[in-house]
Amino acid sequence: MDGFTWGMNAVVPDDAGLSINGVLYRYTTIKDADDPMLVHVQNKEAKGNGYIFRETDDWTGLPGNSITKLVSLNNIPISRWGVGSIEVEGEGRVTDPTVVYSYQIDTCFNPQSDPSCPGYIDPATFLASQEPIEAYDPMQDQAVADTLEATNPELYEEEEEDESIESEKAEAVKDTFERGLAASQNALTLANNFSQDRMIRAINISVNMYPYYATSIDGGAYKETTALVDSQLPKNPRGLRNGLAQQLLHEQMIEEQYNN
Repeated sequence: MDGFTWGMNAVVPDDAGLSINGVLYRYTTIKDADDPMLVHVQNKEAKGNGYIFRETDDWTGLPGNSITKLVSLNNIPISRWGVGSIEVEGEGRVTDPTVVYSYQIDTCFNPQSDPSCPGYIDPATFLASQEPIEAYDPMQDQAVADTLEATNPELYEEEEEDESIESEKAEAVKDTFERGLAASQNALTLANNFSQDRMIRAINISVNMYPYYATSIDGGAYKETTALVDSQLPKNPRGLRNGLAQQLLHEQMIEEQYNN
């Protein structure tokens, strides 16, 4: 007996909703014409016993040759397809086998994958129809707390000590705060008892201006250090020409206005 085996995950995609609708196979037999020979191309049933697919070719009384065959199927789900194999009964052997599976994928296998699929449920509607799930906190379970306390008494003793220290700190902060409020109230009372007359007298205390009058500033005469060497500035011929030209232009414009 000769044989070849393969797993389906090696020949087709592992997608949900995939189904097999055909098997195409080809092989060559090597045998004597008088020898009996059966060749089975098959797949085991993954969810039970037997075969989900089995095609048998009878080569008894025939010489060795090649065969190509297509077997149509009715969209069998991939979940039912087990290990595939080519099995030989009798004399002879198989060479160069090829097995190809034709398949299709149902895109609406999961209706929630596409709103256009039949049976699709809006997520908001789906969530609203579900019963609320209550979160379980094991630390709130008294049985768990009793077990932890029995197995770890030192841990609970430390927690009790920590709670006592925190309580003492809280009391100290409260006492400090109350004393601070009392001091503030006393300060306000003292301020209110300070009479208005005493405040006015303190404001009207005469200021001694004598130190300001008695202070002298060192100084003297500051002589001019800048001297003009030439008291006569030279005339600017370019500026004179520009001024004259502007004057002539101005007079010409006035005459044109009168002429018009």
